[in-house]
This record gives sequence, C-alpha cells and structure tokens, in this order.
Amino acid sequence: MSLGVKNLFGCVPGKMKAWWHLEAGRDALRFGNMLVETAQTIDPDLTIIDGIIAHQGNGPSGGEPRALGILGASGDVFALDRAILEILQVDPTTVPTVVAGYKNGLCPELSQMHFPHQHPRELKVEDWKLPDTLVPIDFGLPRVLRSTLKNLYIRWIQEPIQAYRG
Repeated sequence: MSLGVKNLFGCVPGKMKAWWHLEAGRDALRFGNMLVETAQTIDPDLTIIDGIIAHQGNGPSGGEPRALGILGASGDVFALDRAILEILQVDPTTVPTVVAGYKNGLCPELSQMHFPHQHPRELKVEDWKLPDTLVPIDFGLPRVLRSTLKNLYIRWIQEPIQAYRG
C-alpha cells in the first residue's frame, strides 16, 4: 500500500531516492522504517489522500483503477494511513510503514482517533484487491549507477555545453 507516509518519499531529492531503494529496498520492514523516519523528518502539517479513483491489484504498473469516492485529510500522516487501511480492510500488520509507525509509537489506534465527518467503518470497501505478489522495491546496483552517471553527464557536461553554444 502506497499511502501518505510513502508519498513523502517524493520529497527526497534527485537520485537519493534510487540510492535509498538500493540500500534499504531488499528488506520491506527496513524500507518501511526508512520511510517512517523520512515522514518524521518532514513532519507535514497536513496530509491529503485522494482515493476518489484508487489503484488496486498488481500495481504500480499492472493494477486497475477503482472508483472509491474517498478523500481523507489529517494533520497526522500516520493516523490517516491507518484509517485508510481500515476503510479498505487491509491488515495493518502487512503494511511495512504502519508496522514501523506502531513500533516507533507514531501510529495511534483507531479508537484514539477523532473522525469529524465519517468513521472508517461507515466507508468500508468490501472487496479491495491487493497485489497477487509483492513487487520488489530494491533497485539493482547497475541500474542505480547507470541512472546516476547519466544524471551527472547531463548536469555537468551536456547542460554546460548547451549553455556555451547559447
């Protein structure tokens, strides 16, 4: 499940994301913990999750869109992720970011949360499809090196040459 905590990984600049995938991606729980640490560092004041049309099944490239009509917002990214899992009826112990959030005392129990409009039990999705198998999240060293070298070439050689030609 890619929810609010994971989406904050997009704040990591440039090729650092690829290097973190390489370093922590072989162990889903380690990667989840790294994502939680990133979310703690960013510490957003507001997280919005758009589940109006969600992506279920074998994502990120082979899944299918699904209209849910859900929009969630919270000042607590960990609570929001947990509430969405409740709506989708996904076991929180299967989502590495939520496991790490609980382990670090960051993810509140549902009973501790306040829902000003609708409680997740009122929005339950009965037949949400998870992936058949988990897609590996680690990037191999050749892929990361090739991407990094290409980026360096563009930045330090190609762009200065184009600027010089004016």
